[in-house]
Amino acid sequence: MTELAVPDTAPRFPDERGGVAVLGAGAIARSAHLPAYQKHGVGVVGAWSRNPDTRAELRSSVRRVYDDPAELLADPDVRIVDVATPTSVRVDWVEAAVNAGKHVLAQKPLTDSAEGIARLERVLDRADAAGLVVAANQNGRWAPPWRATTELLRRGAVGDVVGVTHLHDKRLPPLVGTPFDRLEHMLLADYLNHWVDITHSWLEPARVTVVQASDARVPGQPPESRNPWSATVTMATDTGATALMRVVGDAVATEPACPFWVHGTEGTLRGSVLLGSERLSLDRGEGSRELPLEGAWFVDGFAATMGELMCAVAEGRQPENSARHALTTVRIVLAAVASAEAGGAPVAVEAAP
Repeated sequence: MTELAVPDTAPRFPDERGGVAVLGAGAIARSAHLPAYQKHGVGVVGAWSRNPDTRAELRSSVRRVYDDPAELLADPDVRIVDVATPTSVRVDWVEAAVNAGKHVLAQKPLTDSAEGIARLERVLDRADAAGLVVAANQNGRWAPPWRATTELLRRGAVGDVVGVTHLHDKRLPPLVGTPFDRLEHMLLADYLNHWVDITHSWLEPARVTVVQASDARVPGQPPESRNPWSATVTMATDTGATALMRVVGDAVATEPACPFWVHGTEGTLRGSVLLGSERLSLDRGEGSRELPLEGAWFVDGFAATMGELMCAVAEGRQPENSARHALTTVRIVLAAVASAEAGGAPVAVEAAP
């Protein structure tokens, strides 16, 4: 089999990696953002949470705990604001940070509405004019198997992408009684965001034009659960390449995994992410080669998104995970939800509400 260098999937940083403040230090920020920054030497100036108990807890681990977000945004030591607030107010805080002259890394999804997209695009125009960089925390892009796949596709390892397939062969996270279960079409609207994001990135330069999606309750699903536990999403593109994502339900598996396949005109990449299942192999018709991987989505992926933003600032360019690029993910997700609402009918991405 022809040799191909194994991509380096480690987070990359410039010399200056300080000046970060976390706005909205909820559970994900405390369990992933802050540990990732500590592991990779990211200088955290401080953090704010709307919860007084959380602010008290943060005092033992963060140099500065702000009493309110205005104090954080006015701090001259802060150059990058990590916005990890709920989706419903995320655009508000991205706009406030840009108005304060800060670069921004915003948690995903950036917004959940067409109105939010339009407003964010105006904010991004102002950020561009002010020389500020706004990126999305699409940390799944740097899950080692997914990141290695991205790099290999850029090198033409499998030729032109023909199709992308994802399967959830694992249990769902606890949902009953959580805020996520109150979100309509939760699997489509939120849970599958990372899978939608990486898939349309792999399909590029093809453009996703039409989405079909459905979700349904499954046998054995508890009656108190509000959301369907299965979901299927298909994507069609302007080149004829296609994609499929499938959540079968609360799958029982001794070795749980999230396998994926990227088929191309000259080969196939097969891999898996999460739950210790990380793997990746390349098959170009001369035998299948297992590729060594280092790191893990949690927490290295969270460090890598911040590192890419910092590199972009230092190098005077837009980051791979720019907010504008991530808005494509939002548009596809909105089309998927609209399709499910229409009983699985095809929905054009540009026409999604």
